[in-house]
Amino acid sequence: MGAFLAARGFPQPAQIGWILVAMLGARSAAMAFNRLVDVPFDAKNPRTANRALPRKQLTRGFVIAFIVASSALFVFAASQLNRLSLELSPLALGIVFLYSYTKRFTWLTHLFLGISLACARSGPGLLYAVQLNQPPDSGIGVVLWVAGFDVIYACQDVEFDKRESLNSIPKRFGITAALWISALLHLAMLIILGFLFWREGLRTISFLGLILVGLLLAYEHSLVRPTDLSRANTAFFTINGWISVLLCATTMIDLLWNGLK
Repeated sequence: MGAFLAARGFPQPAQIGWILVAMLGARSAAMAFNRLVDVPFDAKNPRTANRALPRKQLTRGFVIAFIVASSALFVFAASQLNRLSLELSPLALGIVFLYSYTKRFTWLTHLFLGISLACARSGPGLLYAVQLNQPPDSGIGVVLWVAGFDVIYACQDVEFDKRESLNSIPKRFGITAALWISALLHLAMLIILGFLFWREGLRTISFLGLILVGLLLAYEHSLVRPTDLSRANTAFFTINGWISVLLCATTMIDLLWNGLK
């Protein structure tokens, strides 16, 4: 979506390819690093005890090698975009790795996760020479969206977090308040993206997509209750997967459709 907005249409296929490779490398490195540093906690948490590292289905050496290889892939892909993307790639890796430690010292860990994912939207913007002083609406939207659904996910581990002295919004404010905070974060996300679409001159298709995203978010929040978190995984994984695809697709179609007129 960031690439299409920056290009005001369809970016060069090669650049889209390198953006996807960079995403693959960074996400793989971040996920593996998170699993590696969380092994002591994952082994104690009934919800995560069946993961590969706690069960010794993978060795630490293998995971470290995988992190190094994935990080190298990300840096190489960044080098194929432009020089500035290459120079910023270590900073991006540092941010996504830092996230794995944030729950040890701050309940704002969900916002750090959002910032980690928001780093992704900078590459396409730099690639197409978008002015860096342009209001970072889509980046803020990503932070709010990710933080909102991560709060829902974290509600499952409140009691464990209390025992292990880990931090989260649900632990700090309670599950009921946390679900309200999550809803407010998602409402703010919709407002920010609405402003972005208006400022970028997008039209009906994009706003229709945003309305559908709002309905999906409302459904997501309807799935979880303070006394019933059994469908939290559906809210976290499935619905947000659809939201990301829908938002990207409608924005892309809008830009291409208006570009053909």
